Amino acid sequence: MTLRAILASIVIAGSVIAVNAEKAKSTRSMHSKIHREQLANVKKSGMDATVIGKMLKEDIDKRESAVLDKMSSESSKMIDDLLKEANKHIGKPYRSGMKGPKAFDCSGFSSYVYRQFGYSLSPCSRTQYTEGVKVDRKSLRKGDLVFFTSRSSGKNVGHVGIVVSADNATGKFRFIHASIKGVKIDECQGYYEGRYIGARRIIND
Repeated sequence: MTLRAILASIVIAGSVIAVNAEKAKSTRSMHSKIHREQLANVKKSGMDATVIGKMLKEDIDKRESAVLDKMSSESSKMIDDLLKEANKHIGKPYRSGMKGPKAFDCSGFSSYVYRQFGYSLSPCSRTQYTEGVKVDRKSLRKGDLVFFTSRSSGKNVGHVGIVVSADNATGKFRFIHASIKGVKIDECQGYYEGRYIGARRIIND
């Protein structure tokens, strides 16, 4: 099987990608099965399976990112309203263990804001990092959760915020969060740039 034929078959397989996280997960499994079969053919033909395997993985990731980037008008409106809610709390104090609405810690803030729109998130930032779906830094959009280490968390998740704007061409973004100085908006630079871990998407349809 030629490289062109392999990639053409991927396009056909990609046409069945779903528009929500559960179906995207199912699609990844389907793609993986197809790709294993394709790689078996690659080995028989003498082509470099490692190179082709890398290309196939990149193709899956790109197609799943495209799925996640699609958003209904209802979800878009909800995220706008969610950020309006978050902004109402700017200036409120940081208090460890507090979940709002008079004071917040970081994960208390993110879980409180999402709860107003029917989403139940863990009150722990480390657990929030396992919720929703993983998002690449250059695929961020408003409403995504972004995670950082903290001075006390070592290399583990220790802080969380909500994206308010993102420039995916550069990977720069701004986020609202309950910092030790209270609820505020910051850019991911300096202190936060060095502590950034990753992002998760909760509203993905």
